[in-house]
Amino acid sequence: MLQRLNKQLEKIMPLITPISVILGVILSVYLKDFSYLIPWLFSFMTFSGSLSSNFKSLTEVITHPFPVFLAMCILHVFMPLWAWGVGHVAFYGDDFTITGLILAMVIPTGVTSFIWVSIYKGNIPLTLSIILVDTLLSPLIVPYSISLFMGQKIDMDFISIMKGLFGMVVIPSLIGMFFNQLTKGRIKEQLGSKLAPFSKICMGVVVMLNGSVVAPYLRHAHLKLVLITLVVFFIALTGYLFSFFLGRLIKSDRDTVITLTFTGGMRNISAGAVIAVSYFPAAVAVPVVVGMLFQQILASLNGHFLNKYYDRKIGHRESKSVAV
Repeated sequence: MLQRLNKQLEKIMPLITPISVILGVILSVYLKDFSYLIPWLFSFMTFSGSLSSNFKSLTEVITHPFPVFLAMCILHVFMPLWAWGVGHVAFYGDDFTITGLILAMVIPTGVTSFIWVSIYKGNIPLTLSIILVDTLLSPLIVPYSISLFMGQKIDMDFISIMKGLFGMVVIPSLIGMFFNQLTKGRIKEQLGSKLAPFSKICMGVVVMLNGSVVAPYLRHAHLKLVLITLVVFFIALTGYLFSFFLGRLIKSDRDTVITLTFTGGMRNISAGAVIAVSYFPAAVAVPVVVGMLFQQILASLNGHFLNKYYDRKIGHRESKSVAV
């Protein structure tokens, strides 16, 4: 029954986050007092997701470091710079919104990228390596990246942000991977498959609670909110496209390109929203929460694009071989 429920939830994943944001805004009066649950629910999600990986993924980094290095450059150099530049063009002088755009790009790659890479048959070991390395480095990368881009313009509690990322992301991930290693992967089937649907439900609840916290900024569809939505959508879309083209530029194989596209395009947006809501002014959280509306939808669209692209390449290759 739980496996059937999980498959049904996977099918509607592109709809879970936008519906949850909308419900959070509508029901904010009743939900905002439960925001203290967000870090605990997120820790559970991280633990559940990490049961499918183990420390052997690190050997992939050691033996094939370049794709991981490229993914880290996309995630934490190229895309934050791009968000900073676009933010200054679209919202010049609005430090809170620009910080929100940068935060949405410097948070670690999304754990759900593993699901999309699996669906479209990408490089699973490489995906796990990128997620693992990025997750473990996130407590250092996130606060210092924001500081580097925004300087003294935004007050930040570095220690609290680092503690939050350790508690919500790093420690649950390490515990999950330790259990996977200890049971030689058996825990993935014994416990991971049972927890998977609850993890997806928790994702909806976390998004809903985050939506309730920033509801005053989302409730009224004023011109600035529309502009933020368009800019966030544009940056998120270009993240997938840049990752795809960089993968093709270095002449990577199909599996690696698919992995780079999803890991470079997706973000642990729920973690970003939790960090934004917990440690920044609410205005900073708006671009991050808005990003939740279409992250899964963009992942689905880019998956269809990758399928068509490689199907067309195979068809072109076959027609050439027939002609020869």
